[in-house]
Amino acid sequence: MEQPNLRYIEQLSAGEETFKQKLISIIKKEFPTEVQTYNSNLDAKKYSLAADNVHKLKHKISILGLEKSYKVAQDHENQLRDNNLDLKNAFNGILIIISNFLDTV
Repeated sequence: MEQPNLRYIEQLSAGEETFKQKLISIIKKEFPTEVQTYNSNLDAKKYSLAADNVHKLKHKISILGLEKSYKVAQDHENQLRDNNLDLKNAFNGILIIISNFLDTV
């Protein structure tokens, strides 16, 4: 499975370490809350709201260089809108990988 990276953030920050750290800090702060909200909506069977949560998380997936995972997230978002949970486990695996990565940066 592909691994998260900071290449896009480094490119965006153009060598400005303060800006780079600010972006990383924002992601590290928002990500756990967004995952928790997503899981709460899934547990409550509020699939449309869970799809909205996936939409927000999808941008962080992209920023962390996870192109294949972005596609999974996009498909999961669309399927959730149809009350389809087929990609739930794959998406949860992506969230775990990102969480583990964020613990190291």
